Amino acid sequence: MDALLDMLRGMRLTGGIFLDAEFTAPWSISAQIRPQDCVPFTPVPRHIIAYHYVIAGHCLVNVGERPPLSVESGQLVVLPRNDGHILASAPNLQAVNVRRLVEPAPDGGLAKVVHGGGGERTQILCGFLGNDLSCNAFVALLPSVLKLDVADGASGGWIESNFRFAAQELADGRASSPAMLAKLAELLFMEAVRRWLDAQPPAVGTWSAGMRDPIVGRALGLLHNQIARRWTTEDLAREIAVSRSAFAERFTRVIGEPPMRYLARQRFEQASVRLTDSADPIARIAFEVGYETEAAFNRAFRREYGVPPASWRRDRLAGKA
Repeated sequence: MDALLDMLRGMRLTGGIFLDAEFTAPWSISAQIRPQDCVPFTPVPRHIIAYHYVIAGHCLVNVGERPPLSVESGQLVVLPRNDGHILASAPNLQAVNVRRLVEPAPDGGLAKVVHGGGGERTQILCGFLGNDLSCNAFVALLPSVLKLDVADGASGGWIESNFRFAAQELADGRASSPAMLAKLAELLFMEAVRRWLDAQPPAVGTWSAGMRDPIVGRALGLLHNQIARRWTTEDLAREIAVSRSAFAERFTRVIGEPPMRYLARQRFEQASVRLTDSADPIARIAFEVGYETEAAFNRAFRREYGVPPASWRRDRLAGKA
């Protein structure tokens, strides 16, 4: 898993906890972290990873069309792409937008939410991790939600106790805790991703299979952390200190396609997300996914999708309207 750790470290995550929420059943809220939630801790990051840590009680988490995920005390739920979601005490309850419930902290401590019908109590700490990488192809490969039992594993008890301690300090308005919480949250995110990867079937032709292979895993880490670099198969083989032919054969066997075809597909997928989810100019997107000119990107995108990127963006945005 060294390649996975290198990839995660390469994201250079920052973050913090910004909300202490206390609910009593029945309750249901809709939530999504906004860029301004990050400002007290860090400049607004380009990419946001949301997380909720359940201190007491339990809740259900709904993300898109997925079945509800049950989260218990001592568990962490991570949303790698900060998708909008619903937290609730039970299914099929009318959700209230959490923005209507937030009480800012005048003393510099955590903002608070107190909400619900007076029944069973649940307490949740809400936070974020963010980074400013121009592309986040690695995060795009993760599922929309991950769950981690923090106390599991050799270091779980240490992480959990320190996380609780730092969160309590922050709730009390002490200034020394945000950096500690950000680092602990980064460790928890790494652990959540590692455990998710361990649980995946070892099928050939998948990214998870590649991460288990020491040679291919290192190549994937390099590609995803430096997606805009002008890679060649020779460059990758040289970085990993293996022959070009042996590397190309191994990568193709494990992943199911040659290295440069895999890289091109990741660039297109990342560009398509940026075209839909941002107002960035096409020239900027082209440069940040590895194309020297907008014209070269337009030609390559048209070959892949059948239309130029401007038309693709216009059609997707019209479909969202």
